[in-house]
Amino acid sequence: MSAAWSFAAPVLLLGLATSPVFGQTSKLDAAVAAANGVVEKAIRDGLVPGAEMVIAVDGKVIQDRAFGLAALNDFEGRRLANPRALKVGTLFDLASVTKVMATTMAMMLLVDQGTVKVDAPVYTYLGDFRGPDLDKITVRHLLTHTAGLVQWQPLYYAAATKAETYQVIRKMALKWPVGEAYHYSDLGFMLLGYIAEQVTGRPLDQFLVDALYRPLGLRATTFLPRKHGFSDFAVTESGNGYERHMVYGPDFGYGYPGDPTSWDGWRKYVLDGEVDDGNAWYANGGVAGHAGLFSTGAELNTLLQLLLAQGVSGGRRFVGADTVDLFLKPDAHLGWRQPESMPAGAFAHTGFTGTYVLGVPEAKLAFVLLTNRQNMGADAKGYFPDVAPLQDAAVRPLLDALLPTK
Repeated sequence: MSAAWSFAAPVLLLGLATSPVFGQTSKLDAAVAAANGVVEKAIRDGLVPGAEMVIAVDGKVIQDRAFGLAALNDFEGRRLANPRALKVGTLFDLASVTKVMATTMAMMLLVDQGTVKVDAPVYTYLGDFRGPDLDKITVRHLLTHTAGLVQWQPLYYAAATKAETYQVIRKMALKWPVGEAYHYSDLGFMLLGYIAEQVTGRPLDQFLVDALYRPLGLRATTFLPRKHGFSDFAVTESGNGYERHMVYGPDFGYGYPGDPTSWDGWRKYVLDGEVDDGNAWYANGGVAGHAGLFSTGAELNTLLQLLLAQGVSGGRRFVGADTVDLFLKPDAHLGWRQPESMPAGAFAHTGFTGTYVLGVPEAKLAFVLLTNRQNMGADAKGYFPDVAPLQDAAVRPLLDALLPTK
């Protein structure tokens, strides 16, 4: 990659000389520089085409920076003649970060209102979700991925609408006993999305816009972003090659027991402003509880700040502090995950497209790192670049600067 177009200039950099959080700001300044260096190296090394990184401490954004490119390769994996720079404000397909920034937020609002109870059986809200095993599944089981549901299947092979998709999930046999253990499941979060829609009488996206996103001043946090007039995106995959491999490759992913040739609706273009996830796009119309949300680094920071401030933003309370504590308590995160090797109370989530959000209450830190790793293409074995080490390496200097040495 040519240095002439590898990096975009930082857009927002604020000094911390007067911040009461730090005894010496030089330590944090050095940490921010180190984090930037980690991302810059990842781009130079060809790990990701581009990234946006937001760092906020004690409620104040100290950096919102865009790096690299929003679009690098065409459908065949060839370098574009005119690669498009990534800017602050470019929208990213959040993939599974949808689970926390949309569906878990919706559940928090509904639990806070008393409309949903986390320990109520799912059939309380989806009346025909019944059966000897299904009767045991509660909202909490769905939020904590302990319902025993199948983790992933190409539901679009049997369904083209939300109603059809729900019935496919409802009729699937469980893979594990209810409550036995953690088994990450997209299907569980689809069900949570359906619960929110059933309880509110509104589509999931509209409920969130009305109850949370617009009141918070968010404009770019949206499902189906092209429908809402957005045009600047970090592109993701060339079609759905990865999921196709999961279906056709018996030893790749979760395995598909049916006939792979029985459906052939695969997209055959670079995904630019369309959700990458096939179950969100083909089976749920682009709006689903597990995937489909788009946003920017700045707006994701706003949502993280809402949680770090115990449900208050701009002087307005959106969620009760007790509800925030219920969802984020260290021993039983609901929706969120407790990152390994981080202070108790930290909460995070990743997305398959290369996205990452993190809140660390002890450090008063909100951290967002969004990448478009899929546009690099898959390796010879079919896998996209692993950005987990990048995420950890970028945030580690910040934690070292912010947390007392123990």
